[in-house]
Amino acid sequence: MTFEISTIALHNVGNKLNDEGIKLSKSLLNIDESINSLLSNYFLTPFKSEEYFNFYHDSDLSLNEVFVYAEKIFENPQTLFEQSNSLAKHLYEQSIHPKIKGGDFYTVYFKDSVINGETTSAIGLFKSENKDTFLKVLPSGDGFEIESEKGVNINKLDKGCLIFNTGKEKGYVVSVIDNTNKGAEAHYWIDDFLHVRQRKDEYYNTQNVLSLCKNFVTKEFPQHFDVSKADQVDLLNKSVKFFKENDSFNMKEFTNEVIAQPEVIKTFNQYKTTYQKEQEIDIVDSFNISESAVKKQARAFKSIIKLDKNFHIYIHGNRELIEQGTDEKGRKFYKIFYKEEM
Repeated sequence: MTFEISTIALHNVGNKLNDEGIKLSKSLLNIDESINSLLSNYFLTPFKSEEYFNFYHDSDLSLNEVFVYAEKIFENPQTLFEQSNSLAKHLYEQSIHPKIKGGDFYTVYFKDSVINGETTSAIGLFKSENKDTFLKVLPSGDGFEIESEKGVNINKLDKGCLIFNTGKEKGYVVSVIDNTNKGAEAHYWIDDFLHVRQRKDEYYNTQNVLSLCKNFVTKEFPQHFDVSKADQVDLLNKSVKFFKENDSFNMKEFTNEVIAQPEVIKTFNQYKTTYQKEQEIDIVDSFNISESAVKKQARAFKSIIKLDKNFHIYIHGNRELIEQGTDEKGRKFYKIFYKEEM
């Protein structure tokens, strides 16, 4: 992604439940070239994921307030300041959990942005909630003196949203960051203020099928078949390997190649139907594979067997090089074959 800041508005939005109020500025923020560069890095550096969202509303997309304000800005960028006031007021109305912190709220218009090879404009909504303490060393006579000052750490964006001027009919393409809230108050930025849901694209499809595979292998598979932990790890490894070695996914090809056994494939397909309903997601049978989704999801696929509190066995390759058994004293064991120590 490349961006160029064109216009920026700054307001301060407090916690409504605590009656902290809202402070609206009187005009756009004027910044010089050096501050422009610092703000660009502050706003944009955290956006590394290719997981995207869309604005939505249960009744009608035109009732999603942020979508409407963004639409007006895209139609006429000169109205950004007016719409930034509306956005700040809308954010204040959603700040009703006692743990929500007040902070500086930025509305930014980017021109000539590039996403996935497409040049378009974008709107950024950013909120800075936390202040760090900085030390300032100043010369004083023949020596120095130190002062402390509270300020924003430009390496720590608290909350952010990038709205790209593409896919309007489906609620625009939106990228979201929330690095602060993990409890009940976490929902106010993504769910209450923005009201977005994950975009159904190749990232979404890849993520869902990998999650399906992980849950099937670790939870459902051992309930129906007599399998060892080594068998489970082997199937997890084969699943990830399939996604890493292919550019596109086909469910039938995947099950035939990775799961292989007809009775296990049948159980997997039955579980897929149940899993979709429980998770309220759509799993499609063919799609292009998202490399970034594979990298992220693969971290959750643990190729490890934990034996009591004594040993961990990591399995990365040939399942046939590890055997499981029980000795004459009833002690369980794994036998591992190898050519050389590394």
